Amino acid sequence: MAVTINADDCIACGVCVDECPQNALSLDGVCVVDEDACIDCGSCVDACPVEAISA
Repeated sequence: MAVTINADDCIACGVCVDECPQNALSLDGVCVVDEDACIDCGSCVDACPVEAISA
């Protein structure tokens, strides 16, 4: 199960994209998760400055 992005809270800053060791995140107006690549490590959850990502 991949992490969940709250699109209403996401500010598309890209911090999570840079932190993801699996390159499972991208930006398309907001953060988007590649569920096949995500390993639920939580790096993006910890990195998000607006807490828009949950595990």
